[in-house]
Order: sequence, then structure tokens, then C-alpha cells
Amino acid sequence: MIETARLILRPPQPGDTAALHAMWSDPRVMADLAPVKSPAESAETIARHEAYRATHGVGFWTTLRKEDGAVIGFCGLKPGAEDTPIAGELEVGWMLAADHWRRGFGHEAAAASLAWGWANHDAPRIVAITAAQNAASRALMVRLGMTHTAALDFEHPKFAADDPRRATVTYAFERP
Repeated sequence: MIETARLILRPPQPGDTAALHAMWSDPRVMADLAPVKSPAESAETIARHEAYRATHGVGFWTTLRKEDGAVIGFCGLKPGAEDTPIAGELEVGWMLAADHWRRGFGHEAAAASLAWGWANHDAPRIVAITAAQNAASRALMVRLGMTHTAALDFEHPKFAADDPRRATVTYAFERP
């Protein structure tokens, strides 16, 4: 578990599923990330991150607002996707429910995840990826101190050739 001034990041629990699915099925949240998820796909996402925790010692955490325990997002570290230039890298990522955007929660959760990564892994850098069109995530990457690493940009294989989310940018944070 990670605790910040306003947030708690912890492994997902069964009671988190409805709130996480509500976020993943919201077209506003998913616009620059991926297609909206069905309930089964949301359950698969949680299971995949639990498997990362078992095999790699990392995985995204449920992000809760400390003041009331509300589930507001999903953030953490994961192994970089196979069949991409970031395979074998440690990747940080975040996602917040739309009602919690523009309040600094994404920065707070991602910064805490990066700090945890440096303290618990020996990776020489941590990367983050997003669709080239995702200006909000790209701006957050810069605020976190990450640098655009154009040599690792790629066409994401999970998106169709005509999907604007296919063009993927990579940012990196070298070990402090």
C-alpha cells in the first residue's frame, strides 16, 4: 500500500470492481486510451494486473481518495507490453475517473508510483506511453520530469491501422 497526502494506492479488492468498471466504460476516460470495456474486460484487466504482481512484483493499484475512501482511479507500474519497443521496461501508468480530473490526483498518484518503483526495483529508467494525441497525459509526463524519447515511439499493435490512438509516444525518467 502507498499513502500520499490525499490518496491511498492499494491492490484491487472485489469491492472496487464496480467503480473501476464505471471508469473503464466511460467514453470520456477511454477516448485517448483504448475502447471502452465490458464488465468481463474490466475483470480481465484487474486479473492481468494481479498476475503482473505475482510474476513481476508490480501491477496497477486501485487509487482511493483518502478523505472518503472513494475509488477514483487505477495507477501504478507494469511490465512494458510485449511486441513493442518498451518490452522489458518498467512502465508507469495512470487513469482517473472523469469526475476527478484537473485536481492533481493523477500527478500525486503517478509520482508516488515512480517513487515506489525506484525504491523497490533496480530498473535504470521507468517509461510511460500514450497516444500521441493525448495532450493531457503528455503534459503530466513532462510535469513528472519525464522526457519524450522519440526513438521508442511506435505504432501500437493493439490498435487498427486507421485508429488515431495507434501512434504512440514514449516518455522516460532515468533513475535519479
